[in-house]
This record gives sequence, C-alpha cells and structure tokens, in this order.
Amino acid sequence: MTIETILPPAEELAARARSRWPGESAEYRVARTALLAEEIELRRHIERVAEQRRALPPGPEVARDYRFEGAEGPVTLAELFGDKDTLVVYTYMFGPQRARPCPMCTSLLSAWEGEALDIQQRVALAVTARSPLDTLRAFAEERGWRHLPLYSDVEQAFSRDFWAVTPDGDDIPQLLVFSRRDGTIRFFWAGEMDDGTADPGQDPRGAPDLMPLWTILDSTPEGRGAGWYPSLTYPTK
Repeated sequence: MTIETILPPAEELAARARSRWPGESAEYRVARTALLAEEIELRRHIERVAEQRRALPPGPEVARDYRFEGAEGPVTLAELFGDKDTLVVYTYMFGPQRARPCPMCTSLLSAWEGEALDIQQRVALAVTARSPLDTLRAFAEERGWRHLPLYSDVEQAFSRDFWAVTPDGDDIPQLLVFSRRDGTIRFFWAGEMDDGTADPGQDPRGAPDLMPLWTILDSTPEGRGAGWYPSLTYPTK
C-alpha cells in the first residue's frame, strides 16, 4: 500500500517565508504572501503532472527505423539513442521552403544550446529539420551553436508521421520523447496543445513552457506582451 504524503497547506508554507524587501509596505507583503501560496500550489501541480506523465502506459511501438543525415553521416532513429534509454527530439521549423528558420524555435534552441551537454548526461537529444544538413550547419555556425546535435530529416517520413509538417508543407514544432526498453522503441510523449486547446487571449503554448525566455518575462510587470516576437538578429551596440 502506498502511503500518500500529506503536505501542509500552501498558505502555511507561504507564511513561513522569511524574505522581506527594503521599504516594502504592509499591503505589498500581504499580496506577495498570497501570491507565494499560489506559486507553491503551482509547483506542486507541476510535480503532479510530471508524475502522471511518467506513469503513462507503454506508448505505441515505433515500427519504422527512420533515417536522418547527421554530422557523422547517415543515422537511424535507433542510433540516435546512443547508449541512452530515452531520446528527446525537437522538430525545428526550418523546412526547405524557408530561407531562414522560425525565430521562436531559434530562440528556444539558443537557450537549449547552453543546456545540451547537461541534458545528454541523462537522455539522448536530437534536433531534426527538413532542410539539408549543410543549411542547418551553416545557420548553426552563424548562431554560434556548438553543442546542439542537428539532423536533417532526409526522407521527411519522420516529420510526416510525427506531425512535424502540415499537408501543405508548413513546419510544425514538436517536442517528442521516445523510450527504448528491452530493444523495443516506443513513442512515450509529445506536446498536444494547439489552437484548439488554447484559452481565450492566449497562444497555444504548452505547460510547463519549454522556453526560458517566457519564464523570465512572466516574472516582470510587462509580461510576455501581445505583439512582441523574438528576432533572428538584433542591432549590435
């Protein structure tokens, strides 16, 4: 029998917090402590969702061994695992119809560039796109990426099968997770939030959000903003 841990109320934990800031008013402290209780509840909900995700039953077996082109030559989906049991794949919106990649994807991957080596201590990581490998590597060099493992989906079968391209040939960003247990590769999880699951006035982002950019901006008075979008280039000072 599993004994469920009984957690103290979030309000109780929030009341224990010792942080106080120079010149804060009583009104500010009351509001900040109430917000802290909500932040604690959010943390707990994130943990519950992650636990529920880990408890998913076995996903569908991946019957096809998809092929990609990487820096070391042709590679299959199975080979992308390396010595790991889990593979995380991000499908980059950089198809052959694009002269330049998606700025939002690029912003995300620029953040992941600094985390890539850490991520690969735990799981295998691959970034796939439908553009030729030379195009991907040229942009990576322009961007200063050194650690992101980039692969061209040469046959584009992987992109089609895993919802990374529309019937009209437009790119769709995907975070896909695969598992390999006892030699069998299975689909484990992918984000499924889209336009149909978005709340009014919100874009169809996933939760938790994969982009550190939004985590930082969500902590500011200005927030994300409705009309702002990352750029591939900015003026140099």
